[in-house]
Amino acid sequence: MVKVEVKGMSQLKAKLDKLPKVIEDAVWDANFDIVELARADTVREIQSSTKHGSGETARSYKDEVVINSNGHVVGRIWSDNPTAIYRELGTGQVGQASPKELPEGVTPVYRQTPWFIPAEGLPDLNALYGMPLITIKGKKFYRTNGQPARQALMPAIKGAKQQAPEIYKANVQKQLRKLRG
Repeated sequence: MVKVEVKGMSQLKAKLDKLPKVIEDAVWDANFDIVELARADTVREIQSSTKHGSGETARSYKDEVVINSNGHVVGRIWSDNPTAIYRELGTGQVGQASPKELPEGVTPVYRQTPWFIPAEGLPDLNALYGMPLITIKGKKFYRTNGQPARQALMPAIKGAKQQAPEIYKANVQKQLRKLRG
């Protein structure tokens, strides 16, 4: 008869009992890393492509990681600033016609008639965006049919999504190393 002695079984069992929490922590941390990466890329794109701005739009982006009603860890990025939304989706007929990627379930409705922007105190919108300057009853206005989408958020999310597997892997490995110690 062969006698087998297993040493460290209680330590192994203790580590295996910790495994679900370790994986949960890794997923949580990875989601934070992915969301922060996408938000940072969005802000960088807006800052690098804005000629006349105060930084208000770039600073308006927020992010969070939550557990949704189905128990899944979900990362979110958004802006409540209307300018950010107009920039991402475009405006008017021009925005509607411009190419863009939309999140699932989002169907914007665009204004179909031109509108007028008072010219007083503005930079030359004709030179910047090609908006014609017109005079109505002695006052100057720029006429526009909208602006094209100049997306920053959706490409940033797409880029972060491509990096997500490596980010998850790195976070799982980091948490497993903690378990070893």
